[in-house]
Amino acid sequence: MPTLSENKWARRDYEILDEVEAGLELLGHEVKPVRAGQMKLRGAFVKIVGGALVLLGAFIPRYEKASDAVVGGYDPYRTRRLLVHTKELKKIFDLVESRGYTIIPLSVYTRGRLIKLKIAVARGRREHEKREVLKRRDIEREVRQALKQK
Repeated sequence: MPTLSENKWARRDYEILDEVEAGLELLGHEVKPVRAGQMKLRGAFVKIVGGALVLLGAFIPRYEKASDAVVGGYDPYRTRRLLVHTKELKKIFDLVESRGYTIIPLSVYTRGRLIKLKIAVARGRREHEKREVLKRRDIEREVRQALKQK
């Protein structure tokens, strides 16, 4: 299960409440750049459109070796559909609709031949909460280093 791309800012900017694995529906020429780790998740988010989850704002560059006939007019930020089980979709829908949470992508990885996206239902953190998290993390790091040196 090698990780291909990760949204490093997600855990700092959001409080993760629930994580779900989703399949990523890609075009044929998008698979190679994703497997090469060229997909960018920063600024991407997931929305519920027409009863299905879609990934918006994720960047997958054009595959260099693909012909213009195949890739002509390709939008690297296009909307991509996510595949989840109905039970998980209902659970996510209830959390987002009732409590106003948001859905964010955390990482892209492979499971066998399939490309999966780990998404999370999250609550956005305010600036002071972000600073508190960073302070707490620094203090924990200093304590670990002090214990290690003894």
